[in-house]
Amino acid sequence: MNYFLLQAQASASNPILTFLPFVLILIVFYFFMMRPQQKRAKEEEAFRSSLAKGDKVTTIGGLYGKIVAIEDKTVVLEVESNARIRFDKSAIRAIPGEATSTEVKA
Repeated sequence: MNYFLLQAQASASNPILTFLPFVLILIVFYFFMMRPQQKRAKEEEAFRSSLAKGDKVTTIGGLYGKIVAIEDKTVVLEVESNARIRFDKSAIRAIPGEATSTEVKA
């Protein structure tokens, strides 16, 4: 009979210790997954807002061109032989020759 009483007392442990592993997992998830993604998104937004007329850029498709016009959400690139193509600002990846935060610096 005493055995059952000891078992009942052991199962009624502190509820904070029960949820502590879940809280720690959420904290680790935030600092290693969500926070770096938010930082990267802010950097990309700052890059896109700093684009200026005359900048030479690369698109996510690998097209090189020079910005000739900028609107709210689009840019017009001039590519070889004076062809002009309109792109969404989110399609602009980088300015050639400049290292970005996603590239590995050797």
